Amino acid sequence: MRPIVISLAVLSSPHLSGLTCNFRVEYPMEEQAKIVMTTLSVDAELTDKVARTMTVEGQHLLIIFKATEARYLRASVSAFMDMLVLATRTIEEFGQFTFSAAA
Repeated sequence: MRPIVISLAVLSSPHLSGLTCNFRVEYPMEEQAKIVMTTLSVDAELTDKVARTMTVEGQHLLIIFKATEARYLRASVSAFMDMLVLATRTIEEFGQFTFSAAA
């Protein structure tokens, strides 16, 4: 079973500065969501105009982007999705590995 994006929302409000993009990706197992989150956490955003937060809740990887402008949000989400697809395909290709966080 391939992971699926369950929800995607881009929010903008005159009361808030900037834009927010939230999405949730479901994996077959929590372990896979943790592996992907740990792998993608290594790369920080290239500009201070975008902030990214990732958490795992069960089998779901939750990602939140906050940006000052739409163009920064689009570029960050696009690049992140490319990396997300690569990490997911790597897990699919090479199988399930045991996750152990570095102490």
